[in-house]
Amino acid sequence: MNPSAMLCDMTKCIGCHSCEVACQVNKVLPPDTRLISFRCIEQGRYPDVTRALRRQQCMHCLSPACVSACPVGALQKTATGPVVYDATRCIGCRYCMNACPYNVPTFDWDRGLLDQPLIHKCDFCADRLAEGLQPVCVETCPTQAIIFGERDQLLAEAKARIQQHPDRYVQHIYGEREGGGTSLLTMSHIPFDQLGMPKLGSTPVTALSEQVMEYTLPFAGAWGATLAGLALLFRWRNRGAEHAAKEKEKSS
Repeated sequence: MNPSAMLCDMTKCIGCHSCEVACQVNKVLPPDTRLISFRCIEQGRYPDVTRALRRQQCMHCLSPACVSACPVGALQKTATGPVVYDATRCIGCRYCMNACPYNVPTFDWDRGLLDQPLIHKCDFCADRLAEGLQPVCVETCPTQAIIFGERDQLLAEAKARIQQHPDRYVQHIYGEREGGGTSLLTMSHIPFDQLGMPKLGSTPVTALSEQVMEYTLPFAGAWGATLAGLALLFRWRNRGAEHAAKEKEKSS
């Protein structure tokens, strides 16, 4: 199945923050919680200044590290594209925060573990997608800097734009292969490393986390057995020492 995706053409973004505000309203979020944020980068000296924006939100990876790292299945990758979060299953371990190469999930530090939710991240408006609607940020953008559709079609559109205007864009679509690929694709006129976006290979970052999780339970079991064996050994030695002391008392 060709998953849904979002294409962000940052050369069309005017920094109006309409998408950010629409997300806040749609998700009924407190003022200090953001699922979409922006970083402004300026290069050069006045009057020759180049300005670029980086859009920061969940990348909805094709092989999400947060999903593979979550021990209770609170994060799941849906067949249609979004990575969704179930607060009722979350135990607040924050493994997803450590696993995400994009530093996306945020934690409610001011809440107790019994309060919900604990983790905040964009879910691609999965509830709206289920109703046949687009994400609210896409509908709100006044310049169509964000478009939504099937991933293969958006990649084709991005490549066509680069071919038509090679002087306008970096010759690369961020998210096409990074970390195994993402459902949030980005185009820019400034190199992505200068935007602060991590440089990742094409291998899914889940390879390491899945290997760690694969050996976690066997290691825990082996370590538990070792500790139990040591406890029995020390108990046997202590009993032997006590018995020897009693025999010595009797003989004296």
